[in-house]
Amino acid sequence: MTSHILVRATNIDKSYAGVRALRHASFELRPGEVHALIGENGAGKSTLIKIITGAVPFDGGEIEFDSVPITQNSPRLAKQMGIAAIYQQPALFPELSVAENIAIGLEESNLWSRVDWGKRRRRAEELLARVGAKANPSSEAGDLSMPQQQLVEIARALGADAKVLIMDEPTASLSERDTQNLFDLIRQLRAQGVGIIYISHRLEELPLIADRVTVLRDGQTIDTRPMAEVSRQQLIQLMVGRDLSAVFPKQPVQIGDPVLELRQVGCSTSGIHDVDLSVRAGEIVGLAGLVGGGRTELARTIFGLTPADHGQITVRGRPVKIATAAQAIECGIAYVPEDRRRHGVILDLAISANITLAALDRFSRLGAIDLRQEREVSAEYARRLSIKTPAVFAPVATLSGGNQQKVALSRWLVTKPAMLILDEPTQGIDVSAKSEIHALMTELAAQGVAILMISSELPEILGMSDRIAVMYGGTIVATIDRAEATPENILALALGHAPEEQQAG
Repeated sequence: MTSHILVRATNIDKSYAGVRALRHASFELRPGEVHALIGENGAGKSTLIKIITGAVPFDGGEIEFDSVPITQNSPRLAKQMGIAAIYQQPALFPELSVAENIAIGLEESNLWSRVDWGKRRRRAEELLARVGAKANPSSEAGDLSMPQQQLVEIARALGADAKVLIMDEPTASLSERDTQNLFDLIRQLRAQGVGIIYISHRLEELPLIADRVTVLRDGQTIDTRPMAEVSRQQLIQLMVGRDLSAVFPKQPVQIGDPVLELRQVGCSTSGIHDVDLSVRAGEIVGLAGLVGGGRTELARTIFGLTPADHGQITVRGRPVKIATAAQAIECGIAYVPEDRRRHGVILDLAISANITLAALDRFSRLGAIDLRQEREVSAEYARRLSIKTPAVFAPVATLSGGNQQKVALSRWLVTKPAMLILDEPTQGIDVSAKSEIHALMTELAAQGVAILMISSELPEILGMSDRIAVMYGGTIVATIDRAEATPENILALALGHAPEEQQAG
């Protein structure tokens, strides 16, 4: 690999209102290299990336782009130097066409310029073809799937002749197939000499795609190593500064009577059919399967968002009809959805208002909210779940992803649920926050809460579940006891292949 350096950041310092975000942090990127940048939430990854892209100034240290010293960076300068960033949530204009989104920032224009629509479309088609996107240049960007939107952003970056591509959690919302397609594209870009900074909490991905890895902790660069020479456990220890042997702190608890039972439940609207499932008090049932298998659709049906139109739902031995979310809550069911930023929390509201939102009747009288009681209860849950914030009246938008997830969990814990549905509870959060949420799940199970956990991460399914229900084609094809579950038989069932030995239940 060439010794030439595309980006070199040396001894970078950055403070916000007296809080040190970076302390002598260093990082470098070579052409044709995928360099992973990892660390817990709050470790300084986002700040370092913002400095490299010119979004924020740095207080001290040195930055070089292509051996050119940079004293005052800016988004315009970074773009001129060939640096482009693609974030977890694509930054496209949803009402504009794909071609128009690609053209933004690529076409030079002035007040009197006329758009050459044919040239714009041809340019978009050429760039989309380079990244393997099948999107129609005339389609509105908001109509595209998440993987397609990511490809449009990559196409736009290539149109700007990007030498450095920053990818921030690019696979967080992708299916396994879309992830593999993205990896293939990354390998093509690497072969073309593009340097890629790859940020991900999914440590299992890194050996598949990264050449080197740099670990940040508390704003400092802890180490940079060849990816082939470091194990996942070593990375975890570098990230958290301690041996995190209990990433999945599953503890045996007393399993009680069934809290939720489904018998031949279906919903024609969402494609769910003939589902048999039981979740008992103190039990964590993992719901596994591929994207499109019906996992989230089943959760929405149980919670009354897309009500069942046939079959029977029983809660604590009593047949119930759940046609709305309000009825689900009355039955003691709580649901933390997959997309916490859209459906799990309200970013502009205070932490306290988010935590009490599902139980407002407890905090209001004659239409007025008891703000003191709200603050006291939310502060209690902030302490209990270790939500890192200076005050409970701060907006949720100021929190890291892991802390936002804890707020989403707190909202439903306030309702004292008997049954908790968690859809991708640790998606896009760091290893330490994952461990904290897993410990909380174990604590809730010990208190008798029944938990249905949807996860795309097999280690999480295997590590946290008492039983594992596998979905394929809109139904549960098998339920396996923890002791009998293996990655191989779960994947076989999720693909529609029945393994030789399975236990239905």
